[in-house]
Amino acid sequence: MRRVFENFKKYRFLLVELIKKDIKLKYRNSYLGLLWTLLEPLLMMLVLTLVFSGSLGRGDRLYPIYILTGRLLYTYFSTTTKSALKSIRSNSGMIKKVYVPKYMYPVSSVISGYVIFLLSLIVLIAVGAVLKVKPTIYIFQAIVPLTLLFVMTLGVSLILATLAVFFRDLEYLWTVALMLIMYASAIFYHVEDLNKPHIEAALKLNPLYALILNFRNSVLYGKPLDMEAVVIAAVFGLLSVIVGGYMFYKNQDKFILHI
Repeated sequence: MRRVFENFKKYRFLLVELIKKDIKLKYRNSYLGLLWTLLEPLLMMLVLTLVFSGSLGRGDRLYPIYILTGRLLYTYFSTTTKSALKSIRSNSGMIKKVYVPKYMYPVSSVISGYVIFLLSLIVLIAVGAVLKVKPTIYIFQAIVPLTLLFVMTLGVSLILATLAVFFRDLEYLWTVALMLIMYASAIFYHVEDLNKPHIEAALKLNPLYALILNFRNSVLYGKPLDMEAVVIAAVFGLLSVIVGGYMFYKNQDKFILHI
C-alpha cells in the first residue's frame, strides 16, 4: 500500500495532465465547449418534464428539479464508467511505448468526469432559484452522497476497466446494464406513487438510487439523510473500490498481451 501511495505521488503531475486531456478531448469538436456541460442537463430536464409531467409529475411544482437531481448523478455515473471501461484499450499506444502506472487512465476518467459533474451542478442552483427552492441547513449533507458517488464510480470503473481488457463485448453489455440501472434509480418517477413498499425496499438496494434519494433529501426536500441508504451506498462503494483495486493490481501486467 505504501508503494502505491509513493507511486501515486511520483506521477501526480501526469495524472493532472491526463485529466486536462480528457476534458479537452471531450469538447474538442464542440462549438459550445464546456457550455454544453450546462446546457445538456438543462435540455434533458426540459424534455423529460414535458414528457412525464402530465402523468408522473402531476401537481408537483418541483418535478423539474426532481428529474434534474436524479439525472445529474446518473449521467456522471453512466458516462464516467463507460469512459473508464475503454480507458486501457484507448491508451494502448502509450502503454506499449512508455511506462505509466496503468491505473492512471481509469482514475483520470473518473476525476475529469467528476470535475465536469460539479460544474453541471450550477444548473441545479439556477433551476432551484427560478423555482424558488429555499435551501435549508440540510443542504450541507449533500457532501455525503456526492462523496460516495465518487467512491462508487471509482470502484466500478476499476472493475470494468480490468474486465474490458479481456472481454471486449463488455462495453455493449454494460450499456444494457446502465439502462436497467436508470429505470431502477427513480429518475423521473416518484417511488411513493407506486404504493408498493416491497418495490421501494428493493429499489433502495440499488446503491445509485440510495445516493439519489439522499441527494434529494439534502437539496430538494430539506430532510435528514436516510441512514439505511447511506449504509447501502457506503458498503457498496468501499467494496467496489477494494475489489476493483485488487482486480486491477493483479491483472495489470497481463494487459499488454490483450491490447
